[in-house]
Amino acid sequence: MSGHGPGAAVRSLLRPAGQATYEKAFGTVYVGLMTNILLAVACAPLLAALAVVRDPLASWPFFVALSSLCAPALTGAFSCFAALGDGSIAVFRTFWDGYRRGGVRALAVWAAGAVAVSVLALDAVVVARTAWGPAFAPFFATAAALVVAVVVASLVLLAEPRREPPRLRDLVRPSLYLVARRWYLAAISLAVLVLAVAVILVKPVIGVLVLCSPLLYVAWATIRFVVAPLLAPSANLR
Repeated sequence: MSGHGPGAAVRSLLRPAGQATYEKAFGTVYVGLMTNILLAVACAPLLAALAVVRDPLASWPFFVALSSLCAPALTGAFSCFAALGDGSIAVFRTFWDGYRRGGVRALAVWAAGAVAVSVLALDAVVVARTAWGPAFAPFFATAAALVVAVVVASLVLLAEPRREPPRLRDLVRPSLYLVARRWYLAAISLAVLVLAVAVILVKPVIGVLVLCSPLLYVAWATIRFVVAPLLAPSANLR
């Protein structure tokens, strides 16, 4: 009876964690830090341009085009997160495999999304000068958020360990449906991504080398749950 009393409960709480727990914790930290470094290397031209240009908004077409470097880099990072969930802490090979395997399709999806968001932003600026501008503001904001969520969902699917990356048509259509269906989860993911971008812009070193992976992991895990039906073995996504 005494073995199940309050003293036993306290002793179980104070008992040191096992070696496997420590190894998992250090492995997770290692994957996060190394993923941050690889992201910084893959996106180095964009980060350097942001550091040099004082007013990025004045040169937004240049930065929109340069942001395409983020597409394969995010695919590589999401591949590392997926591998970590399977118990693997191999970062370099996993990042490169994800970068190489889904890079071309990721660039295509990112470019289409960047064009769509740019057009929506320009239309919003034009409409804002009219009397009906405030009434259309929620439409443009919602449409842009939906485009970004679909792009991120497509990158998450491209990062999954598959023999052959899915076709663009098989990415965008189901992603659009699932993101719209679970819009509240997609909104959480977008809020985390906005926070990540804000931290990187304000504190580039801390944002890229420390906080980037944790925030991206939260966004990845949330979107991965949104598109979970497409990851089922019976899903025809190839």
